[in-house]
Amino acid sequence: MSNAIVESGATVRHGAEEGGPGENGREQLSMQQALNRALDEVLAESPKTLVFGEDCGRLGGVFRITDGLQAKYGETRVFDTPLAESGILGMAVGLAMAGFQPIPEVQFDGFAYPAINQIVCQIGRMNYRSRGTLPMPITLRVPSFGGIRAPEHHGESLEALFAHVPGLKVVSPSNPHEAYHLLKYAATRPDPVIFMEPKSRYWQKDGVDVSHGGSPTGAKVMRPGRHLTLVAWGAMVGRCLQVADLAAEDGVDVEVLDLRWLKPIDAETLATSVRKTRRAVVVHEAPLTSGLGAEVAQLITQGCFDTLKAPVERVTGFDVPYPSGDLEDEYIPNIDRILNGIQRVLEYRRG
Repeated sequence: MSNAIVESGATVRHGAEEGGPGENGREQLSMQQALNRALDEVLAESPKTLVFGEDCGRLGGVFRITDGLQAKYGETRVFDTPLAESGILGMAVGLAMAGFQPIPEVQFDGFAYPAINQIVCQIGRMNYRSRGTLPMPITLRVPSFGGIRAPEHHGESLEALFAHVPGLKVVSPSNPHEAYHLLKYAATRPDPVIFMEPKSRYWQKDGVDVSHGGSPTGAKVMRPGRHLTLVAWGAMVGRCLQVADLAAEDGVDVEVLDLRWLKPIDAETLATSVRKTRRAVVVHEAPLTSGLGAEVAQLITQGCFDTLKAPVERVTGFDVPYPSGDLEDEYIPNIDRILNGIQRVLEYRRG
């Protein structure tokens, strides 16, 4: 697995000092810093915004995303909770019903399972059940996916589970710029949003234009191409950009599409890209069977059936529980597996 994506060890790293202006006037920030700034600004803009979760207050979160926020806004707006995910999300429901805009955190994606009842039966349904009188403006931050060599239950890929729940919106940023703007947008929505942060990217630094982020909705072309579209989200976008660079050395011009919003999926931008390239490979960390890639592949087939030159390929995790860190290299789609998927699509010939 590429060192650009895999961080060495599972040790949590403290946020570094923010960088100054970089290329094109963008500030050089890590994703951790970009998320922290977004939360800071949302808290400053609305006294109804509350940030809470296990160790989110005084410690600043296990990944330091909330670092310094309690000192700035006080213990009534940024606070620690008991180690009880169902309680954290139940509290968020009550606060939303009382007119607040909660931003709770589940410390690791694998810890979300005990709160599934609250997420599915309350957060996802309350607005529908109350005929619009009780909206759920909750942004649930979930450090997600693998790549940090953590123990079991500290790395999962739950996007298909969340996306299947009516009433929820699901988003996953791929870089610091997207993280900053997508979190600010999600935190002001009247609907519940599951915000899946790729924890292997927390320490990646990149340029962030805090003054302008473009449209925060829909998918985004990260690299234009002619021969094939790679569709990904979260940490796999960075990996696909690496793959596109390698493919270009062999004369294959790959377009990389960052889906960003996993629900609702931007079917129009997806179809526009694939109609141009006429081939597609979907890449994600979750298991193959019933993964979100199946939904993406169906949308591509439905929108591009008359132009496709090959079936949509999927390069994914395997149909096993997400493994602990010592097996991640074998599980997470690596550069060779994605390149092989591209080769299969390019070499496909109808019988």
